[in-house]
Amino acid sequence: MERAAVPHKRVDVADVLRGLAVMGIILLHTIEHFNFYSFPDTTGQGAWLNFTDRAVWDGLFFLLGGKAYAIFALLFGFSFFIQDDNQRMRGKDFRARFCWRLLLLFVIGNFNAMFFTAEILVMYSLIGFVLVATCRLSNKVLLWLVAICLLQPVALYNIVRAVADPSYVVPSIPTGEYWQAAFAVQSGGGFWDTVKVNLWEGQLASLAWAWDHGRIFQTAGLFMLGMLIGRQGWLLKSSMPCWGRVLAWALVAFFPLYGLNNMLPSFIENANILGPLSLLLSSLANFAFMLVLVSGVLFGFYCSERVCRVFRLLIPYGNMSMTNYVTQSIAGSLIFYNWGFGMHAHLGITASVCVGALLFILQYSFCRWWIGRHSHGPMEYAWKRATWISL
Repeated sequence: MERAAVPHKRVDVADVLRGLAVMGIILLHTIEHFNFYSFPDTTGQGAWLNFTDRAVWDGLFFLLGGKAYAIFALLFGFSFFIQDDNQRMRGKDFRARFCWRLLLLFVIGNFNAMFFTAEILVMYSLIGFVLVATCRLSNKVLLWLVAICLLQPVALYNIVRAVADPSYVVPSIPTGEYWQAAFAVQSGGGFWDTVKVNLWEGQLASLAWAWDHGRIFQTAGLFMLGMLIGRQGWLLKSSMPCWGRVLAWALVAFFPLYGLNNMLPSFIENANILGPLSLLLSSLANFAFMLVLVSGVLFGFYCSERVCRVFRLLIPYGNMSMTNYVTQSIAGSLIFYNWGFGMHAHLGITASVCVGALLFILQYSFCRWWIGRHSHGPMEYAWKRATWISL
């Protein structure tokens, strides 16, 4: 029996997840000083502040590092499915339009990169073509492709080569001079110097870092997994029994992966085995913990009225995730880089996370006000309108 052609409505829990992901990204970026690892001298600040600095850094990276971005990537694939399927039910093929949409995202990403070297929208715009290439494949084939990508094929190849040949050296992209150029303008450059370096050296360094750290294949896998989740309706309340099994398996997988990854340096001396093996295990551990977070949010949203009411407060923030993501880059660059206030030299990790929390509160307040008057955020509306111009 064919499914009735009813367009997909906006899924509120997806906006909750987006909101939590962008909030997490902002907090991580602020303690990193927006990819500008320059901090004030902490030798005389006292034991208590040293403790909070370490607790904030380790705690946020354990909870959100590699997970907030993964949720964002998962929802990118989910959003593509919603758009593509809605157009399919109208008898239209969305793939060419989505390619144009990715080109627009590339432009938006480069605008974002003017302020922040480690932005991800340019990478999304390039990897997003995998959705166009795979969106008509069967669920079984798609699941195999997801598994291959999440298992980090390049890292696996390097592990096998290094085990078979002790003289093998894992190749990496030389980016030292690019990072040095970015650090130089962050430390002492003016605005236009920062923009110039960020758009070239900064982007090359960022994309090379993503390749060397397995983010390219992982992102492609998460895009396709998000599309598959959309096909199966797994973000709807009816799928909660499935998420119970996901939560159980993710918890079972996370702890041995995380523990084994921490043990590796004590048992493997060959850096060309240790490096890619650690990349593989940490990538899988982060993926498992991301599933724990997603399933936890879904259970809270659908199974507890009290938790649901709290989560629903994040819907306006998640609805404007692109606006929030880009404006946090502008604000962070202004606060920490030399062209702005240069606060990298004055704010430690604890103070920086407070800045991130304040930035989130300001953005959230604006989102509540804006969504009360408009259906889309400013950048979301511009991206949508530009997507549907006549080609």
